[in-house]
Amino acid sequence: MSIVRAPRAGAPSLVGRFRSHHAVGLPKRKGFPFDLTPSRAALEAAADAMPKPLGRIGQLEVRLAERPRDVKRAQRLRYEVFYKELSAVADPLARLARRDMDAYDAVCDHLLVLDHTPRPKPAKALLGLQGFELKGLEGKGAEFARAFGEAAAPFKPKGFKKKPRVVGAYRLLRQEAADRAFGFYTSGEFAIDDLVARHRGLSFLELGRSCVEKAYRDKRTVELLWQGIWAYVQAHDVDVMIGCASLEGCDPQRLALPLSYLHHFHAAPAEWSASALPGRRTDMNLMPKEAIDLRAALKALPPLIKGYLRLGAFIGDGAVIDRQFGTTDVLIVMPRALINPRYVDYYGGDAGRRAA
Repeated sequence: MSIVRAPRAGAPSLVGRFRSHHAVGLPKRKGFPFDLTPSRAALEAAADAMPKPLGRIGQLEVRLAERPRDVKRAQRLRYEVFYKELSAVADPLARLARRDMDAYDAVCDHLLVLDHTPRPKPAKALLGLQGFELKGLEGKGAEFARAFGEAAAPFKPKGFKKKPRVVGAYRLLRQEAADRAFGFYTSGEFAIDDLVARHRGLSFLELGRSCVEKAYRDKRTVELLWQGIWAYVQAHDVDVMIGCASLEGCDPQRLALPLSYLHHFHAAPAEWSASALPGRRTDMNLMPKEAIDLRAALKALPPLIKGYLRLGAFIGDGAVIDRQFGTTDVLIVMPRALINPRYVDYYGGDAGRRAA
């Protein structure tokens, strides 16, 4: 998931701290401390080109981000999952903003799963002070309440929050956007430039920063994310999906079973293969094929990788250890023409299975 590259001459110094290429051509807008989100105009244009929503199951819906604040909510979810729940190490800027963000956020489209279930409004931090007697301030409750703009009577919450909650997210980077900006994020770990060059004329889409809130990690949320991705692929005539997928942990020997399983049973054919960059490559062939317990290996794989494999994805050559995120990354390559027809039928050839 991480990318570490030597700074280019003249690149903004703050961008050097990101796990990405440098922000060449990044739009300059007001923000904190500078805005790592797409412009409102870009987000609206992307969302207007797609159905609204892209899919719905009960109170959950999937759609593209339409406002910079939508992207910031996705960044906050990523921060909660990657840095607070898992073992990623946040830098000072991310800790201050409490958002996982990098320069790529400004040039990507952002797929969101939203929960529209009404939620009770939280009680205000400052309640009316009537009935409280503080030492030295006896009888002053009403005065303090008025000073803070509160009624003297205790606060009573009213109604429910109507703002939907972002519970899942994906980051989508089309090849034309990557070419205009600073390439694919994945190229910082794997030699995908050669892969793209071998397939000139095909359109590539990078999938990244997949993230789901813990309480929502179930079949419904995953189905909605894939419904959204499939609708996006159809709308933009994408031919190949690529991206990094992560196994938790930085010790390849402890991941020998799942890594060896991926190497022996799901390695990309030469036509679709790409290798981890020299100097970052970690061998995945850590166990002989005949020694692999298939059931145990599948159980050791993260649900996201198993989902990719069910669709028909290939795995690149070699893994990359990402110490900042505490993961071992593998390359996913998924040609659209080779996706399991069962899933094409399931989600609909026109991506309309769950669209409202």
